Amino acid sequence: MRAMLRVSPNLAQKLAEDGPILALTGAGVSAASGLATFRGPGGIWEGRDPMELATPEAFLADPETVWRFYAWRREQAANARPNPAHEALAALERKRAGFRLVTQNVDGLHERCGNRRILRLHGTLWRSRCSADGAEFDDDRYTFTELPPRCECGAPLRPAVVWFGEALDRDVLHRAEAAARQASLVLVAGTSSLVYPAAALPEIARQNGAYVVEINPERTSLSERADEHLSGPADELLPLIAESVSTGPGAR
Repeated sequence: MRAMLRVSPNLAQKLAEDGPILALTGAGVSAASGLATFRGPGGIWEGRDPMELATPEAFLADPETVWRFYAWRREQAANARPNPAHEALAALERKRAGFRLVTQNVDGLHERCGNRRILRLHGTLWRSRCSADGAEFDDDRYTFTELPPRCECGAPLRPAVVWFGEALDRDVLHRAEAAARQASLVLVAGTSSLVYPAAALPEIARQNGAYVVEINPERTSLSERADEHLSGPADELLPLIAESVSTGPGAR
């Protein structure tokens, strides 16, 4: 893998420059931490497709089952440890003042590893939202005395994540698109590139002159349009990239 990076002059040049780096991450980045991707083989919870539970309709029909699923997800994430991919992205943020991380992940492992310049496209497991007035608050529980848990006002709470069929937070999306337009290098790691509008961010970046590198064991719909496809797991390839990045002004 080190040889592959050395024989890529364009990537080597981008890594040596001080331009802004944007990382877009998906569930594959957390796979080495033992967290399910759900789109791959074995993505089943109690005999059900998790994507069928991650909808507003499922919550309205059976909030207890949806909350049991999310309580399980919270417990799995709480017990998981960040892997070398998370550590590499935290190192990139320390090295480059212009680094920005946009993630589709809700597990909180990027934050636990030290990333702070982060945009969460799909929210986070670690906040809950009142189903009556939309108020949100931090919530690190994964065991509950009542399901669904209830807000102080008495209304059912829901996880503060973006479900299938729901729109992304407009401000977060606009900031992610702005980061894509400004980036000189984009690292797309561990995502199927199927879910929009997140999947549009690499194309926005390319249209504005960025060099786009996909890091994934499998080829995706992005592979033919990316400037490079690095075939392999994120926890092996991202550390190699982070080691090759020069430290620019303003890094911490």
